[in-house]
Amino acid sequence: MAFWKNFFKNTQAANGPNNLASITSINSVLLVEHLENKDQLANIYISLNDKIDLYDLEKLCDAVGWVRRPIKKVKVAIDHSFLTASLFYEKNQQQQLIGFARVTSDCAFNATIWDVVIHPNFQGQGLGKALMDQTIRYLRHADISTITLFADPNVVTFYRNLGFVADPDGVKGMFWYPL
Repeated sequence: MAFWKNFFKNTQAANGPNNLASITSINSVLLVEHLENKDQLANIYISLNDKIDLYDLEKLCDAVGWVRRPIKKVKVAIDHSFLTASLFYEKNQQQQLIGFARVTSDCAFNATIWDVVIHPNFQGQGLGKALMDQTIRYLRHADISTITLFADPNVVTFYRNLGFVADPDGVKGMFWYPL
């Protein structure tokens, strides 16, 4: 438990207490605002609104090479999630879904982060870290003390750099699959 207390103490110090409170009071957090070309304003923001276009999400997952899942099941998963966080790129009043994460929880002690994805054109710019930071900040504000996730081997380093550790208390996960 000391690991998590240290992690969140450092996160709060870096980002300030006002950001933590504001995440529950508004539906979106502006991450980047800049001018592109001459007078074209482009924004990147995170939305905590669970109203997401499932076809845009499918296109995003296709862009990173994920196996297609039945869209009806994806909708059920989102509808039963504790939190969904979507990352958007907006330019000329057009928005594009460029990132996504969702969380399931018992709403008291535990939460698991699922389906973290960043569009390949936007990877390597700190946006995945920002998405995860806001997700974790929201969970900590909801007083969730244990946050878990499952990671493909090629992204374990990314999550380690965010402070996640494999089996911090020596607990080994188990899975049941139908035969």
